[in-house]
Amino acid sequence: MMDFSRPHFNQRILIRNGRVIDPMQVLDQVADVYIADGLIAGIGQEPLGFRADFEFDAKGMLVIPGAVDLCARVREPGESQKGSIHSETHAAAAAGITHLCCLPDTNPIIDTRAVAVLIQERAYQSGYAHVMPIGAMTRGLEGHQLAEMHALREAGCVGVSQLRRPLKSSQVLLRCLEYASTFDLIVFFQSEEQSLCPAGGVHAGPTATRLGLPGIPECAETIALARDLMLVEYTGVRAHFGQISCAASVELIATAQARGLPVTADVAVHQLYLTDTMVDGFNSHFHVRPPARTEADRQALIDGVKSGVISVLCSDHQPHEAAAKSQPFSDTASGLSAFSHFLPLSYELVHNGLLTESEWVQRIAMNPAHLINLDAGHLGQGSNANLCVFDPNARWRLEPDSILSAGKNTPFLGRELQGRVQLTLRDGTMSYRLG
Repeated sequence: MMDFSRPHFNQRILIRNGRVIDPMQVLDQVADVYIADGLIAGIGQEPLGFRADFEFDAKGMLVIPGAVDLCARVREPGESQKGSIHSETHAAAAAGITHLCCLPDTNPIIDTRAVAVLIQERAYQSGYAHVMPIGAMTRGLEGHQLAEMHALREAGCVGVSQLRRPLKSSQVLLRCLEYASTFDLIVFFQSEEQSLCPAGGVHAGPTATRLGLPGIPECAETIALARDLMLVEYTGVRAHFGQISCAASVELIATAQARGLPVTADVAVHQLYLTDTMVDGFNSHFHVRPPARTEADRQALIDGVKSGVISVLCSDHQPHEAAAKSQPFSDTASGLSAFSHFLPLSYELVHNGLLTESEWVQRIAMNPAHLINLDAGHLGQGSNANLCVFDPNARWRLEPDSILSAGKNTPFLGRELQGRVQLTLRDGTMSYRLG
């Protein structure tokens, strides 16, 4: 199999005067960063004989590890009308993301070695960001037969998932978890009880009733989550619960962690800002799954991020073509194009005093990298130079022409954001520079 860890070419790069933040090294200081041969050659001390091919003045900016996004769709193979590995990794680089996990619901499904390797090869050829596939837990995601998880792991898959696709029975899920545990594969859950989730639905509440839209209650998530946690405890498998959406889920995860279960969780950044009342007007850009819930749920998610119960922030990037969002609300595709506002909206937690800069970096880079055993999310000397320069004070307005993703579907269009990526390096190669 190809080595996907090395860059196409390298420059000697000097990033001057930036505030370097690396929680893994307990580093937070203004220093120069020296990059050579794709590696971090020094921080604060110039390597002997170093001569830069390119210099960047990062005064007043943050130099941080590149973000590691555990949930994104790159739409290839199979949905070229929505995007491609090339377009979406380009957008990821512009968002300060150097590594991203793509979900297995491609066409064909990521349930064979060939599909997993193809995705990594195309990402390598594009050169913008590393794409690490998550394999299907069952063949074709059909919920009947177990996928060849060992072969998927050997092909570079960082874990397995059934997404929100139904399983034939809880017994099938139990066998999947036992198999995954045998090979020390992390299972990515998106817990949802299908029978309680009507298509095209929003959070079950007054807004759904008033608009005449089908409602999805929070128990659709918590019933499945409770079952999944019981099976995790029984099998001992490492489990990550993705894109949780309600207060009760935060409580269930916190209780499981307190009991010592090998359980982590993430939340999509948009869930920290959206509520169900925003669906008024039938704006399909607010059609997401799980749905945006109540203000109390939103606050509970923020508290979960602050406390560390939710240790990872993800984008849940889902680009769509314009036609997919132009039907009546219930008939539109769910999901939003999220890369462009991933760092600015997550950094708002720092602006609001809810996280420190170091805690923010932990949740977007260090923690997700550690979770999937990836040598990233830090700026250690001699490590691959995967980093970004982020200006926390830059103000800009999110408009369609500022979104590099093929999908422009986001409810945050027109919003003024504070904080913008200025430069991204993937393995020491400049994958994005603003302007």
